[in-house]
Amino acid sequence: MYLGLDLGTSGVKALLIDGDQKVVGSGHASLEVSRPHPGWSEQDPADWIAACEEAIAELKAAHGEELAAVKGIGLSGQMHGATLLDKADKVLRPCILWNDTRSHAEAASLDADPRFRKITGNIVFPGFTAPKLAWVKNNEPAVFARVAKVLLPKDYLRLWLTGEHISEMSDASGTAWLDVGKRRWAPDLLAATDLDENHMPALVEGTDKAGALRAELASRWGMAAGVPVAGGAGDNAASACGMGTVGEGHAFVSLGTSGVLFAANRAYLPNPASAVHTFCHALPHTWHQMGVILSATDSLNWLCEITGKDAAALTDELGGKLKAPGGVTFLPYLSGERTPHNDSAIRGAFIGLAHESHRAMLTQAVLEGVAFAFRDSLEALRTAGTMLTRVTAIGGGSRSRYWLGAIATALGIPVDIPADGDFGAAFGAARLGLIAATVADPLSICTAPLTQETITPDAELAGAYEDAYRRYRALYPAIRDVM
Repeated sequence: MYLGLDLGTSGVKALLIDGDQKVVGSGHASLEVSRPHPGWSEQDPADWIAACEEAIAELKAAHGEELAAVKGIGLSGQMHGATLLDKADKVLRPCILWNDTRSHAEAASLDADPRFRKITGNIVFPGFTAPKLAWVKNNEPAVFARVAKVLLPKDYLRLWLTGEHISEMSDASGTAWLDVGKRRWAPDLLAATDLDENHMPALVEGTDKAGALRAELASRWGMAAGVPVAGGAGDNAASACGMGTVGEGHAFVSLGTSGVLFAANRAYLPNPASAVHTFCHALPHTWHQMGVILSATDSLNWLCEITGKDAAALTDELGGKLKAPGGVTFLPYLSGERTPHNDSAIRGAFIGLAHESHRAMLTQAVLEGVAFAFRDSLEALRTAGTMLTRVTAIGGGSRSRYWLGAIATALGIPVDIPADGDFGAAFGAARLGLIAATVADPLSICTAPLTQETITPDAELAGAYEDAYRRYRALYPAIRDVM
């Protein structure tokens, strides 16, 4: 048996698989986010441990015998969070999360230093870890003076599990301190935030062993002491391992709260000007690129709140057949945008409203606006040298065939729907635990699921979608200066 632990923003999931990679069972515990000020987003790391204990307790209650047979553990987690520890590994303040924007000024200052984009291959976004430390230094100097170690969220769980300060390449790529091409910490970038490599965890590949389960926890959970814990991965890279998106040209589109267009690469292909994320993958000698949109299903959820209808009711009003874009255009910038604009101040808009703009037209515009935002990411990836011929759809929004049809037609490539199964970050983490424990070939383990259905672009609507995308593209610069 192999255990995957995924520390998300809203909860911890513990997933158990067997040696044939069949899901045996899972446990879950919820987490809350604290927002003490506008733009702030924090969690207490002690809550992560409590949630992990709760998730494993649920798993043990139903599958205690199988849990006892665990031979490897993998970790996945929300990226970018700044978990600050003193010399005794005591947490100094609540963790500043990935979606916290308080460090926008510090991020802009670091990004103005040309070394950051050159070495990391990425823009320094406010959500990244380095500007958070610059903010702490500027606003909480007494806390900053006591910082002995900076850990990412899942790696704080590793510290609790194993007693080791270790991270891996995919998660470290989102700190703005990693030389992403050379897969090592960048001393110059650490020095720019008044830190050095002593403040950082050791680095391994996601498939490597990175500590062993402490005897105390093993005894409590009915497991063997010394079970190896894999390096693991940041949440998107872990999901990619679960989806088998690890080979050149393999890609998925994730329709979750936020949206991700993820492509695996065998080479390092940075393109920071387009706001594409270029990160190390969880597998050795592999990288990945991501276009990120901040409000994917969140855009439809917003419309649900406004209309008092749930998502299924809204999309059902559109019928089953894809329609040509109408006169209403939606910009899904409800909380700013990453790719391709890197603009935290921009906000969403409906353009082209008229007396005849009924509810279904607004729903259609929202689905199309998110599809066009993914098209922006596709164009950014193309600029970086990545050409995609198809993608696999995951996430809650992928249940809407209409939405997938809009995305396929906007992108101009087929969208595959995987057969039923759990292919998320916890499953990817369990796969990494299996690889670390058995030294198996990663490519033989991280295989793609069977395809249940393929949504192809609607050739009859391709021209209308292209015209609508050009209108969509023209609107951002038109409204930017008035926001």
